[in-house]
Amino acid sequence: MFDIAVILINYNSSEYSINCIRSIIDNTAKIINYQIIITDNCSKKEDYHKLKFFCEEAGLPNLQLHRSKINTGFGAGNMAGYHYANAKYVAFVNNDTLFLNDCFSILMEAIEKDENIGVVGGQPYTETGKQLIAFDHFTSMTKEFLGRAFLEKINPKKYPKRKFEYTNPLKVNSMGGSFMFMRSNDFNKAGGFDTNIFLYYEESDLSMRLLKIGKSSYLIPDAKYIHSHGASTPKNILIKTELKISLLYIIQKHHGSISFWILLNYLRITYLFNTIFKPRYWHLLKVLLAGAPLSKSLKTKQIIEEDGNI
Repeated sequence: MFDIAVILINYNSSEYSINCIRSIIDNTAKIINYQIIITDNCSKKEDYHKLKFFCEEAGLPNLQLHRSKINTGFGAGNMAGYHYANAKYVAFVNNDTLFLNDCFSILMEAIEKDENIGVVGGQPYTETGKQLIAFDHFTSMTKEFLGRAFLEKINPKKYPKRKFEYTNPLKVNSMGGSFMFMRSNDFNKAGGFDTNIFLYYEESDLSMRLLKIGKSSYLIPDAKYIHSHGASTPKNILIKTELKISLLYIIQKHHGSISFWILLNYLRITYLFNTIFKPRYWHLLKVLLAGAPLSKSLKTKQIIEEDGNI
């Protein structure tokens, strides 16, 4: 058994994946025994072949690359990689990250101090050294209607400031999905990622389920890494629509049907007026009017790649 199973997803961003793997190798202590498992989420052939060539030439016996014939999204892509994991700890690492220090040693030391800690993560930065937000508050009606800033002002203990430089470990609601480190047993008990979700809110959902089994989330600011933030995810109306579908799914799952219908109708009214001035929101409005079902998710629009012996 390995100490850590590192799970990465590649989607048309092999250069990021390669650099991420190199940064892990360069910054991880030699005494840590780890495996790296990559799920290629049906990238274009050229991108996949570039990553495959790197993996073959790297000469790392514990590096695996598995290609999916369909883009399964974030949660299912990670679960596909986790299928091959055999380790005490699991680290879900976005491929657009670069380690700045020995993150694994720091996070492993922190989580081993307390059995009640379920998830830990480090402090991300931009390529220019600007601090990024590392954690978030749980997805809830309160957050959606009152906003993060207001919650942080009226109850800073429950809702610590996200835009602040912390130097000590901090208990939070949910660590960012770019880098999540946890015990494999805890991940198993919580049920892993919800594969109904194609993109967004997976980390909030998982953290809420971990909390139900008595496991909290912590920011460990001494572990530092660069995050390029959405390098393989384009920003367009389809992605914005996906975000709302996932949001409403999580609200219904954790807060019930009444909360779901209140938020759904609020969003319908909001985007009805937005569409008047910004016609590009018409697609999103149509999905909201249909009830934002999972059947409208990008997950259902993916096509199986018939690539033969790629």
